[in-house]
Amino acid sequence: MNIAILNTGCANLTSIQVAIKKLGYTSTVTSDSSVVLKSKKVILPGVGTASTAMKKLNKKNLITTLKQLTQPILGICLGMQIFSQFSEECQGVKTIGIFKNCFTYLLKSSNLPLPHMGWNHIVFNHVHPLFKNIEKKQRFYFVHSYFIPLNKYTLATTTYDISFSSVMQKNNFFGVQFHPEKSGDAGSQLLKNFLEM
Repeated sequence: MNIAILNTGCANLTSIQVAIKKLGYTSTVTSDSSVVLKSKKVILPGVGTASTAMKKLNKKNLITTLKQLTQPILGICLGMQIFSQFSEECQGVKTIGIFKNCFTYLLKSSNLPLPHMGWNHIVFNHVHPLFKNIEKKQRFYFVHSYFIPLNKYTLATTTYDISFSSVMQKNNFFGVQFHPEKSGDAGSQLLKNFLEM
């Protein structure tokens, strides 16, 4: 299976590759549109800022490529947030607009410390292939200061003073706010489920 990990220049690419390799798959870190378009699965990881990631994606002409994808693509943390329409980060950043939502600074809604860092539960009320063999209210590892509110694309929620979208889907676009590659057995299972859908 051809698995492409998009090289945004600001992501934890090695951690994702290692997690995929442990599942028995190989992956390619790439910013080549032709490689991405031919891949069976695509992963958009994210550690950093939306403005930096969008500049990198624009510079590498990957925005149009992402919007053209028909195969499953998984956005991780910042990767999921980039699927939204707009970020409040850095006085506002236009993102790619798959999900017609904006991602918002947690401090506006929460009185808890930021970033939201550490283990927290996801709650899913939908039967979905992405959650196969994962217990309800399973814990995953989060590191973020921005969130996407609950909306019609939300598959799972997490509460950090407020409830926010921790898993989303629109057609072939999947997003997780947490880091499955840092989330132990449950994270490995979720990656496996995505790769085998």
